[in-house]
Parts: sequence; structure tokens; C-alpha cells
Amino acid sequence: MSSPATIAAIATPMGQAGVGIIRLSGPASLEIAEKLFVPGPRFKGFRSYRLHYGWIRNRQGQVIDEILLAYMPAPFSYTREEVVEINCHGGPAVLEAVLETLFHQGAEPAAPGEFTRRAFLNDRLDLTQAEAVLEMINAPTQAAALLARDKLQGHLKNKVQDLRQSLEDLKKDLCLAVDFPEEDLECLPREALAEKVQACVREIKALIESFEQNRVFREGALVVLAGRVNAGKSSLMNALLGRERAIVTPVPGTTRDYLEEAINLRGLPVRLVDTAGRRPALDQIEIIGLETGRRLVGSADLCVLVVDSSQAPAAEDLDILDEVGPDRVLVAANKRDLVENTPAWLEKFASRKAEVIPVSAIYGSGLEELTSRIRSRILGSRTAGSPSTMAPNLRQKAALEKALQELGHLVREAGEDVPFDLLGVRLDFACAQLDEITGRIVSEDILNSIFDRFCIGK
Repeated sequence: MSSPATIAAIATPMGQAGVGIIRLSGPASLEIAEKLFVPGPRFKGFRSYRLHYGWIRNRQGQVIDEILLAYMPAPFSYTREEVVEINCHGGPAVLEAVLETLFHQGAEPAAPGEFTRRAFLNDRLDLTQAEAVLEMINAPTQAAALLARDKLQGHLKNKVQDLRQSLEDLKKDLCLAVDFPEEDLECLPREALAEKVQACVREIKALIESFEQNRVFREGALVVLAGRVNAGKSSLMNALLGRERAIVTPVPGTTRDYLEEAINLRGLPVRLVDTAGRRPALDQIEIIGLETGRRLVGSADLCVLVVDSSQAPAAEDLDILDEVGPDRVLVAANKRDLVENTPAWLEKFASRKAEVIPVSAIYGSGLEELTSRIRSRILGSRTAGSPSTMAPNLRQKAALEKALQELGHLVREAGEDVPFDLLGVRLDFACAQLDEITGRIVSEDILNSIFDRFCIGK
């Protein structure tokens, strides 16, 4: 079997920067580095896990840049291969010149995610940890990064492996009953079998529930501003963002399409959407804008219903509350500066169990309380970042659901005198789903779908 190619790629984002890093991995990494590295004073040969000062030259022998070079021998590197990292100045021209020289010396361009893929194939990481690398890179907040960290440290891997071992132990008991039928051997009563499977079912359900509990930290919560025209939705969006994003005029219906911006509410990533104000549509454009707004409100984690404090609520306001329900609605009583006392008509919202926060988008009053309540309403009792929180991603959740379905059938069939060999098939399928999560058994198509989402250089 031929040895793997030595690959190279820029590991830092392209653009002007103080430092850029180029990574080499493969059997010829050190050999290539030795040909190109011009050592500085006091150099006594490459030592592992040390930064070596010097210069790197091109194929004509001309110096390209002043660098620091690190050597990490196999198997004690990120990929478990020979790895060299070249720290040079971060300008695109410098990085491209160094990379071109490495290719001329025999290195090959790395594919997206190929370094992490090799770490997985060389058993340094399981598939949950490899995916956690991408989640860590893409984490929009510190809370999301902490969730990725837990998976990178192996918490989810260990949990899935423990579940699989429990199912394997059950399978051994079933195999005894299948292999020695003439002995009428039943090593594990059916009731006990069902009880042990139910224990695994509960643990799998808890993992699936943690996906939804922590989804907002990974993907961001969808918060939609809705209400009548001229209630101040666009002004409120600008106030929450702290900048002029939406056009604001005295003319009703300025916003005819939706606007979306990202905002960070103390570690909670939020997709904040301003929708077209509800009113009878005047043309085809408004019809499309209003329908899009309705769909967004229906799929929102939280709808902030913006009402004008100086006017009694109209049917459109109450319709939104009734459509969505008070559990997913927070009423922002805007233009609070235009009224002296709390309007009596707000009781219409209170009678529908809707929470009301008085605000003034123009003067900024009430915004801190509003953002605090948005965050609290979305999160509820959810937490993130605890080492005990092992939140699967969408792919892992789908595999857990398949395993859960199979174990549910097994519990039912255990009470119906289904033969043990058929029950064993159920356990085999559930184990295969858990193996797909960790990558113990996984198709090339799944690997490609995962690592193709990585950037080149990681």
C-alpha cells in the first residue's frame, strides 16, 4: 500500500494580517522543510514542538520571508502524521509564494477539511470530535464554542460508546439463547430485557432533547418583529442593533419586504427580522411581502409584537397574538414617550396572557428590559457550556432517532414472544446507528458531506 501524499494548505484566513500559517502533513513534510529552510543563528537541527527561527527560500534560492517553523513528528501531531507549520507574514502574496514553493517540492494541495479527515482516519479523533472542530470554527458565540468544546473533548463520543456497549451486552445474552435453543436457555427474562432497553431509550431521548435545547446556541434564534404599519418596528430594529439598518419615514408601510440582521444578546445569537407592517395590500409586491412576514412569524422562536402605545390595538394586532399564541409572543408597547400613563387598553393583551414591555425606540427607554426578556423567553431553563451537556448536531440526532425507533420496536416485540434472533437484529441495527455517529461504521458519502463543509487548511 502506497504512503499518503504530503499535503499543504494555508491554515489562516486569506487577507492582510500580521501572521499567516501554512501547514504541511504527510511523510515528506520534514524533508520538504529542510530543503527550503534557511536557519537562523544557534540552530542545532529540528527539534519537535519548538519554534525555529530563520528564512524560507523559493526554488531559485531567493529568500521569500522571515519565518518561524514548527515540527511535530508522527504520531504526536494533529493528523498523527509528520506535520510542519510555517509561520510567516500574513500578506496574500507572501503566503501564495511559500505555498507555490511547497508544491514545487512535491507537496499536493489539501482538499477542504483534509487535515481533520486524516486525523479521523488515523484514529486521533472520532467523527463526533471531527464535526466538533467545524462547530468550533463556526461557533457564533462563546456558548456555542463551549458546546463544541465539550464534544471535541469526547463527552458525546464517550456517551454514545457507553450506550453501544450496553446494547452489545444485551446482544450477548440474546446470542446465548439463539445459539443453544435445545437447552431452552433464556439468560435474560424478557421483562428484564425490555427494562434494560428502556434504560437505553431514556438516555437516547435525553440526547435528542438536548439537540433542541441547544439549537439556538448553534444556529441562532429567530426573533421576528411584527405588527401594524407605522407601529415603529423599523425604529425598534435600528435601536436594538444600535445603528441605522432599516429605513424609517413617517410614511406608513416603508418596509415592504423583510430585513434580517444578526445580534448577540449576551451570548445568545439572534436572527432579528423586521417584517412588513400588516394592512390591506395595495399591490402584488405588498401581497408577497405580507405572506413572507406571516411565514416568518409562524416559524419564529419568538415574535415581538410591536404596538403603538398612543393607539388602541387593532384587530391585526390581536390576530397576530391569537395566531402565534402568548407562549411565543412578547408585546413591545412602543412610543411610550407619547403617553403619560399606562394605557388601559393594554388589558386586552393581559387578558390573553401576553407579556407587555413598554419601550420607546426613539429615546431608548425599556430596551434593556426588552432584550433581557427576549433572551429569557427564548432560553427558558436551557443552559449551555456544561460538560454534562452533550448536544448532538442534526446528523447525529437523525441517527439517534433511528436507533430510538428500533429500540422502541424491540421493547414492544419483547412482550410479544418474538424470537430472540429477530430481537437481535433490532439491536444490530441500533448499534449500527450509534456506530454511524462516532464513525466506527460510516459511508464515504457521509464523510464527504461532512468534510466538504470544512475550509481548506483545517
